[in-house]
Amino acid sequence: MSAAVCPCGSGRLYAGCCGRLHAGETAPDAESLMRSRYSAYVLGREDYLMATWHPATCPATLDTDAMPRPQWLGLAVKSHIPLDDSHATVEFVARYKLNGRAFRLHETSRFERLNGRWLYVDGAIRESGGAPL
Repeated sequence: MSAAVCPCGSGRLYAGCCGRLHAGETAPDAESLMRSRYSAYVLGREDYLMATWHPATCPATLDTDAMPRPQWLGLAVKSHIPLDDSHATVEFVARYKLNGRAFRLHETSRFERLNGRWLYVDGAIRESGGAPL
């Protein structure tokens, strides 16, 4: 995967983009963390998703290997709003297919920086379903 374009849509190579964060580098901001979490969903990196989830809202399991798995098609970041030094929101649209049907996940996610690390807190889904790609 290191020579491939990053799944997050940045246009950069995976190794120099989300790959650095998946390898343990700290995300510099909430948008970078959100992009790396999208890439982790694409790559099935449940370990990374759990490690970057706020402990107050982290589920016990994610079951990213459940069948059928979504086929992630792309990510568009709509906005990244730093609220203060430790809180931010990121609005995004992620497109995927499940059982041949196209879906859009439009979410505004909340992030908090704890002990110098950005973590995903939760998100408000704006629309979801079989919207045309």
